[in-house]
Amino acid sequence: MTQSPYIPAARLSTLQMALPFWASLITVPLVALGLAYGGVWVFVLPLCTWLLFSILDGLLGLYEANADPDTPDTSLTWYRAITLIWFPVQFVLIFGGIWVMTHTGHLNIWEKIGLAFGLGVVSGTIGINYSHELMHQKNKTERWLADLLLATVLYSHFRSEHLLVHHTYVATPKDPVTARYNEGFHRFFPRVLRECLASAWNAEAKMQARRNRSPFHPSNPFWRYGALQLGFVLLAVLIGGWLGLLLFLYQAFIAVWQLELVNYVEHYGLTRRHKGEGKYEPVLPRHSWNSNHKASNWLLINLQRHSDHHYKPNRRFPLLQSYDDTEAPQLPYGYPVMTFLAMIPPAWRRMMNPRVRAWRKQYYPDITDWKPYAKASNPAPR
Repeated sequence: MTQSPYIPAARLSTLQMALPFWASLITVPLVALGLAYGGVWVFVLPLCTWLLFSILDGLLGLYEANADPDTPDTSLTWYRAITLIWFPVQFVLIFGGIWVMTHTGHLNIWEKIGLAFGLGVVSGTIGINYSHELMHQKNKTERWLADLLLATVLYSHFRSEHLLVHHTYVATPKDPVTARYNEGFHRFFPRVLRECLASAWNAEAKMQARRNRSPFHPSNPFWRYGALQLGFVLLAVLIGGWLGLLLFLYQAFIAVWQLELVNYVEHYGLTRRHKGEGKYEPVLPRHSWNSNHKASNWLLINLQRHSDHHYKPNRRFPLLQSYDDTEAPQLPYGYPVMTFLAMIPPAWRRMMNPRVRAWRKQYYPDITDWKPYAKASNPAPR
């Protein structure tokens, strides 16, 4: 971990320190301009989130300073605020956007498709990311906001899968979203869509079984997931009819695609040591790719400090710690560039496979046969 002195709570608590993490609000006027004028404005939003923040990463470089991890929540008000207000912001963007696209005549069909794509970039890049931060907290209001955000992209089971499966089994054969060595994104994506829903349901069913309940007991959160998702589907139909529904479904698909691109990048090729008989070493910072690129961490509220997130899952995003390359593998670029490269498997493998092999040599020089790890054929964790 970077050995510089901690940022004290008194400095961390200021609006000045928190304000860069409100960068997501730049998407609001960009959506409004696209809805109002169409044309080239339709493309400004995705270009901003991918291209602008990639350029800013190159200009601003890395930020490796660490906040005091014992900073209390009372000093994090300005950081928490952006995640707390995002559901109403996203709700207005999605359903206000559907109303404009289905009740006005100045946008052609291709502009509407482009705008729905942009809305999906917002709800995936920002909305699901914020829901990820909120679902890890103990506060019931924050967890409800996480559920509401996920329901707007019809991916509510992500909460169960992430908390009960991913964090428990990351970097083992039992985790669907740990991308395997040499597995291209276009194979990874349909596999994850298929396996994650089943693994989330199975995890919740086991939770019910431990309480001697049927998996269909009312306390199973899948009932809540289904009700919220159905409510938003009906709202899309009420606002925009069948076209409104199609636009809503398209933005939801784009949001999920964005999420799974990030999942693919976060753990590609990294595995925990199998100790025999289905036992694996504990999760360590080395089992997630880390990135300290400043601008994209502002937009993504430090999601790229993923090594520390898996090491300390309940740590709020301003307190996530930076690691150097002696403790965690480092991505060469921030997520905007890396997710773009993930869509081009030959370019991705050319950049990342040598890094995975170097990671193996650095942390596990005694392992000589990596085929069971690469093919996820080691025994499932007990």
